[in-house]
Amino acid sequence: MSVDLPSKAALVERLSGARVGCVGDVMLDRYIVGSVERTSPEAPVPVLRVAREDAMPGGAGNVVRNLAALEARIRFASVIGDDEAGLTLRQQLASLESIERATLLVDPHRTTTVKTRFLAQGQQLLRADQETLAPLAAEPARALLDAVTSWRDALPAVVVLSDYAKGVLLDDVAPALIDFVRAQGGCVVVDPKGAEFGRYRGASIITPNRQELAIASGGAVARGEEAACARALRSRLDLSAVLVTLGRDGMLLIDEADEALALPADARDVFDVSGAGDTVAATLAAALAAGAPLSEAAALANAAAGIAVSKVGTAVVRLSELVNATRRSSLHDFEAKVCDPPTIAERVAVWRRQGLSVGFTNGCFDLIHPGHVSLLAQAKAECDRLIVGLNTDASVARLKGPGRPVQPEAARATVLASLLSVDAVVLFAEDTPIETILAVRPDVLIKGADYRLEQVVGAKEVQGSGGRVHLARLEPGHSTTATIASLALLP
Repeated sequence: MSVDLPSKAALVERLSGARVGCVGDVMLDRYIVGSVERTSPEAPVPVLRVAREDAMPGGAGNVVRNLAALEARIRFASVIGDDEAGLTLRQQLASLESIERATLLVDPHRTTTVKTRFLAQGQQLLRADQETLAPLAAEPARALLDAVTSWRDALPAVVVLSDYAKGVLLDDVAPALIDFVRAQGGCVVVDPKGAEFGRYRGASIITPNRQELAIASGGAVARGEEAACARALRSRLDLSAVLVTLGRDGMLLIDEADEALALPADARDVFDVSGAGDTVAATLAAALAAGAPLSEAAALANAAAGIAVSKVGTAVVRLSELVNATRRSSLHDFEAKVCDPPTIAERVAVWRRQGLSVGFTNGCFDLIHPGHVSLLAQAKAECDRLIVGLNTDASVARLKGPGRPVQPEAARATVLASLLSVDAVVLFAEDTPIETILAVRPDVLIKGADYRLEQVVGAKEVQGSGGRVHLARLEPGHSTTATIASLALLP
């Protein structure tokens, strides 16, 4: 079996609006990021100078974030503690417009799971966990089941059970949920955890990784034995299919007919595999809810996994990124550098977690000449990653007058993205890039030396947040306006 590029590209367009449910262990992922310059005099441990803290939903919450990034419509149910972390999760999930209904039941006898990661120079120094691992007590378990069965009149076509073995899906909860959804004609996708795979009996699809497949099979799984073990697991648990994630070896699907489909890994750079399983479960579920055949849904989940592992932390995969991934074989890689505002904000967050400095410059770049190339090269020398803000066609027309731009924004963005000095291009429709600058908060803002510091848009804001401004030297004799004027004189 194989899945061609046009099939995946057409499928991505159908993900927006697909209805998916999710039930499982929600947690708060916290990142404390800084730098290490010395060891403590009190003990032989590094001293982390904290620069910032980030927090986002993890576990089943990361499945929901990925579904929201794919523009699916979501119903979600989980259990939290009566604590600050639970309140933070409630607020963050409420901000996701894609959620139709979210039920976060409060159990005062439980602690909301929090995973706190300490990072410096792009490396994780330590992870500290706060959690309750016991199964749900009878009352909260009954309330969770009642919350999901209340979806009966508008049950999503696919429901994900995101099991992180924190207690929400232990004992009889997972079997009851599987029985309910299957009885209503729905599909159940399980992202499994733990040693007791029997509780997933009767599910539609489970998505174990290699280690989880080994646990379910009762021993190590040698390379080449994955298909046999997955087939045995499918038969033993009366599953429709098994999708095994194999890291650098890609994925293996055992489908309803017991046929095997090998999906090669689709990642160019692997920075962090945390959260990739959530991305696989979310993308697979959204694709199935959009009406895709299982093989096409698995191929799309494989493409999403390739994007997820190229990021740092539990980052989501956006619909626009998946569109680019499905087009990659027919487009040059540099076209993926052209970002929308949400994507560039996410990339900046990833670069900063890697300890990289971010620079920003902007312009119309109507006809790129040696002066532009020199400016961009100087800008890149000031930072690790350079973002170029590019005026849209409407913005250029307002600034430069009738007849401009000469090149449309798509052409200008593509040429800029082809330059090695440029790491990302983001278009802005306003007369100035101040909103983009405020969103990116670059470490260094670069403009040409024909500007004075007080004339540089965003200089005050960048300096106020600890950044700096660099005025690059200009190459004499190069001007887009002069070039256009000279062309007008040609016979």
